Amino acid sequence: MTKVLRVAGFPAALLLMVSFAWTLDEYATRTITRILVIGLLAVSVALLTGIAGLPTLGQTAPYLVGAYTAATLIRHDVTVGVVQLLAAAAAGALFALVTAPLVVYANGVVVLMITLALGELTFTVAGRWKSVTNGTDGMLAFGDVVPLPGLVSLDTDRAVYLYVLAVVAVLVGALLLVLRSPAGAMLRATRDDPVRMRASGHPVAGYLTAAYVGAGALAGVAGALLVTIDKFVSPGAGGFEVSALVLLAIVIGGATSMVGALIGAALVVATRDWLSGPWPGHAPLLLGTLFILCVYFLPRGLLGRKSA
Repeated sequence: MTKVLRVAGFPAALLLMVSFAWTLDEYATRTITRILVIGLLAVSVALLTGIAGLPTLGQTAPYLVGAYTAATLIRHDVTVGVVQLLAAAAAGALFALVTAPLVVYANGVVVLMITLALGELTFTVAGRWKSVTNGTDGMLAFGDVVPLPGLVSLDTDRAVYLYVLAVVAVLVGALLLVLRSPAGAMLRATRDDPVRMRASGHPVAGYLTAAYVGAGALAGVAGALLVTIDKFVSPGAGGFEVSALVLLAIVIGGATSMVGALIGAALVVATRDWLSGPWPGHAPLLLGTLFILCVYFLPRGLLGRKSA
């Protein structure tokens, strides 16, 4: 019975979220769209932190790389959504592949510090490389996205929401299938006992690199979706505040759960954007209170130690 509920839960939640496009106002629709983007970024962090055992504060780096890739394509009149997503995913994955040797051979807090440095370095480069990124002024990316050739453009908040929802649902669903396969089992075994895995002849560094590159691709897609929503990207989109919010989201949702990462992102963004409305300027206080409550009453997050 439990297995049936878990299998049916994902499509049921998806149908509910589809219905939001016709039941919520424009502001709520845009907020939930942004939650989905932050949620996908949080999923990439949960994949690394909870499943691969690589705690990270630097996923905003491939996130920014993906965002600027999509914005550059739009500025060159490439408005097909699937092309933007593939290019952003490739850019995020390539960034992760290049930086993987710095991360996968380190452990614990060292990984956290290296990824934080990578994130801050990317933030700095984005702010100073004016010929490519337009510096701190940001890059405008006007132009409605066409999901696939032959389809109509996304010219309403509802259409953008449904597009982002479809992309996130497909990617998270595919990731859940991978994590429940032998590949996911190998990755969790690498996290739990890397010494035994190496002694058994398994390429631990290869497994971790694959996870790191995959998470980079997910973050890149999240960056492209951000540009679809805002039609603009600046270095501030990948600042330390975003890294902290995403890490808070997976702590709240459960570091080993992809679904928990999405739920955590929803709670964090809702607290910051909705609950803080009556108390302007108190968003950090509310987020801190939420974090303390979760640490004390749900030390393993909302979904506990459940993986995927």
